[in-house]
Order: sequence, then structure tokens, then C-alpha cells
Amino acid sequence: MQLITSKDNEIVKQIKKLGEKKYRDETNSYIIEGLKLVEEAIKEGAQIEKIIICEESTRASEISKNLMYEIAKYDCVYVTEKIFKTLTQVMNPQGIMAVIKKNIERPHIKYDEDIIVALDDIQDPGNLGTILRTVDSIGLKQIIVSKGTADIYNPKVVRSSMGAIFRVEVIESQNLQEMLETIKKNGYEILVTSLEAKKSIYDIKYNKNILVIGNEANGVSKEIQDIANKKIKIPMLGKTESLNASVATGIILYEYVRQKMQK
Repeated sequence: MQLITSKDNEIVKQIKKLGEKKYRDETNSYIIEGLKLVEEAIKEGAQIEKIIICEESTRASEISKNLMYEIAKYDCVYVTEKIFKTLTQVMNPQGIMAVIKKNIERPHIKYDEDIIVALDDIQDPGNLGTILRTVDSIGLKQIIVSKGTADIYNPKVVRSSMGAIFRVEVIESQNLQEMLETIKKNGYEILVTSLEAKKSIYDIKYNKNILVIGNEANGVSKEIQDIANKKIKIPMLGKTESLNASVATGIILYEYVRQKMQK
């Protein structure tokens, strides 16, 4: 068993660097942390490069024997509690993290789903991770993100996704407007949210739609609003005029689920 006790160890230095997007891009790797995410990574066949375990966690039996058996199949390193605290980004760490290799194959858009979610410059990592989780919860296998959207491999995004990052293909678009135009040519209609919309989310049928969720502060960009086929809004009875981006996405997607279940 390799036990790392020094913060100057090269492995420790490399893991710390993965907190930065620049280094994640250079190495095509990212960090996951916590029992559930490591279990999900193993279950979903993620490319696990290395598993890092806090020595004190194994002594306290915080990691189950079954998980330890699976972990043993991978390249594992053990670190002291002091070193682990320099690596973790959570308040109450569970004593386990892993380095995951990104899927560098460029995914292709699948045109066999009733609804495709596209994110137009979503900035908050928590929102992005939660939207990924919601997309996964309704059985969708892909999501499109604009160039200006937060980094999908940001540690907070990964944690918020609760494992969805291993199941949902993220298609990164250099020009979201052009990509949406291409999807339109394949029989889809662009659906955007707008406070000025006359129709509510309950007034339309969700069949071959691209649902575009806009930036938290500015909403969907004007360029994409201009090419949209339909504009919709979530009816609200109180004084609040807008909702958190991830909350709004969940409300709309579960109206799609409700309609699908009625068929």
C-alpha cells in the first residue's frame, strides 16, 4: 500500500491542479469526490485513472467492504488525513476521491429523443449540475451547452450532478445558434422561455422540441430568441417574476413527463 504523507508529492500536486479548468483541459481529466460518485463511476464504467483514499477513513470503516473490494481493482493511493484535507473541496469529506479521464470523443446529436435541452451561457455550476441531474432523471441521454456555459467538469458541477455526468452526453457547441439551426433542419422546433410569451408551458405539446434555457441574468440571447419557433413562460401566481434556471428547467421537463405518461 502506497501511503503519501507529503504535500510536495507529485501525485498530490497533480490532483490539486485539477481544481483549475486549464489543467483539466490539458490533462483531459477531472476530479470526483465522495462515496456515491465513486460508486457511480465504477458502476457506469467511467475511465478511472486513480482513486485516492484517506487512510483514516478505512480505519474508521467509513468505506464499505464491498466498495473497498471494487476499489482494489484500480490504481489506488492512500494519503494521511492532513493531506486529504488539502485536496478536498467539500466541508465534510468522506475520505475518497478519484481522477476520471474525460470522454474525448466528440459526441453526435441523437435525433431519436422527443426533447433536447440546450443551455445558453448558464454560469452557475450548481445550476448546471442540477440540470444535468434533472435531464438524467427523465431518461434523456444528451444535453447541449454553449461555449459560454460553465465548465461541465467543474468540481461543483460534478458533485451537483450526482452521477448524471456519467450517463448524459454533453455536446459542447462553439456556435449554439448554428447548431440549433442544424437541429431545426432535422425536424425539431426551438422552444425558448420568455417573460413576454403569451403561451404557458401547459399550452403546447412536447414533441421534437429543443428546449433552450438561458443565462441566469439575461435569459436566452436575442439571436436565439429570433430563430425560436415558440416562446413559453411558466405561469406564476405570486409576485416573483422569474425562477432559478435549474428550477425552471425541472418544471418544464416534468410537464413533458406528465404529457408523455398520459399517452
